[in-house]
Amino acid sequence: MFRILISDPLSEEGIQSLQHAENVNIVIDTDLTPEKLGDKIADFDALLVRSQTQVTRELISKAPNLKIIGRAGVGVDNIDLDAATEHGIIVVNAPNGNTNSAAEHTMAMLMAMSRNIPQAYYALKNQQWERKKYLGVELKNKTLGIIGLGRIGTEVAYRAKGQRMNVMAYDPFFTEEKADKMGIGYGTIEEVLKEADFITVHTPLLKETRHLLNAEAFQLMKNGVQIVNCARGGIIDEDALYEAIISKKVAGAAMDVFEEEPFLDNRLLELPEVIATPHLGASTVEAQENVAIDVCQDVISFLNGGTVQNPVNLPSVPKAIMNKIEPYFNLAEQLGLFLIHLTQEAIEEVNIYYAGDLSEVEVAPLTRNTVKGLLKRHLGDHVNDVNALYLAEKKGITIHENKTSQAKGFTNLLKVKVKTKSDVRSVSGTLLNGLGARIVKVDHYSVDFTPVGHIIVIHHKDQPGVIGRMGSLLAQHQINIATMQVDRSDVGGDAIMMLTVDKHLEKDGLEELKALDEINDVTAIDL
Repeated sequence: MFRILISDPLSEEGIQSLQHAENVNIVIDTDLTPEKLGDKIADFDALLVRSQTQVTRELISKAPNLKIIGRAGVGVDNIDLDAATEHGIIVVNAPNGNTNSAAEHTMAMLMAMSRNIPQAYYALKNQQWERKKYLGVELKNKTLGIIGLGRIGTEVAYRAKGQRMNVMAYDPFFTEEKADKMGIGYGTIEEVLKEADFITVHTPLLKETRHLLNAEAFQLMKNGVQIVNCARGGIIDEDALYEAIISKKVAGAAMDVFEEEPFLDNRLLELPEVIATPHLGASTVEAQENVAIDVCQDVISFLNGGTVQNPVNLPSVPKAIMNKIEPYFNLAEQLGLFLIHLTQEAIEEVNIYYAGDLSEVEVAPLTRNTVKGLLKRHLGDHVNDVNALYLAEKKGITIHENKTSQAKGFTNLLKVKVKTKSDVRSVSGTLLNGLGARIVKVDHYSVDFTPVGHIIVIHHKDQPGVIGRMGSLLAQHQINIATMQVDRSDVGGDAIMMLTVDKHLEKDGLEELKALDEINDVTAIDL
């Protein structure tokens, strides 16, 4: 008999599958202090939480029988994943349960904003009848720009088409072929910003998406554009949005999420063009039921020896296998992360080649780490070792493993090659005794550097003076070069320069480097 503790309020309908299971004993106690939970947890095989319970390392250390932790929702910030993994405890969540709810809320905000519904209602409550003041705009034949086409963004696209809107979307994993199948438009992020009458964002909050809609982005947009954010607070620069509304660049904004919550004392709320809700995207009866149902099904399946649909951390790996492959984990992920920065289009196919010693070990965990690195730049911490292949499949990316005993002079060699619609890029790495992970080849160029820190990749012509001009320009931006690697295809032909530097190269310095006559392309990478 498995014992399951539910320490946060969950939907009663959602936990019916647990209540009907024959081999479980459920204890519901949602008023436990951290101390009382710590005293109680030792007797349980599973723990189900929402966001209230803090599943700390200390708590996990007191749970010798705990096998699985279920989070009824998406975020797992309240769970120490490292501690859970170290103790062999799998963590599952419910990322799909609120998809419909969030998509519907986005459309509700879009329509309420376009017709000034909250403002007009507030006026009526104050005994003001002002029909002319609240003149709205129709959605029909307007262009909705969607930035981020994951589960929720896709559902929003289909709903917008139902309103007979023209939909144009950008996503790092979105292609023209996928757009054609969906019956929507495809564009770069700049094209979407320029063409859209309404813009809605549906990306994770990452370093690269923080303040994605900033002052510069607003300048690209049409005059009178209207903005929706029901995704993550911080994707929109709220100060820049305020200024854009004051200047009449932005005609309206509908926001459900904010950089700091609760969102109560903020000047945006003083603007009549802004409507807002207190993070209600997943606040429906159905969504709360769905996340509880999903996580309960995973818990039951796992306790009965089955698989889980939504794992968040890495399940336990047999110690004998782990000892052989663990040294390569970081190398695999860093190769994927490095390569995705060089890839400008959506990836269609990934080939991973294991050579030398690596051909003799179980490489599936390394493949997951490599794919995690490829996806992590755009999907953030949502992607992990366990769900990486699943997410790649959902993005239409084909993954192939290849093994050979020929490692071309190295004891071991891991090569990752990605194919896009119009390009093929590759990177190879190895582990060197005493030196750790090294990248030894980028495309057909031979190099030798550690995949960590701030890296600048420069494709240029092999001509005298290029290195000097590049070094002088970096010096002007207070960028100090730590190491340099140079290789060329032939004398006077194409060449590559790999620099490790002491700090990140900002956008203005990047553009100045690209403007040098002999330089073809520059990429700044932080690993």
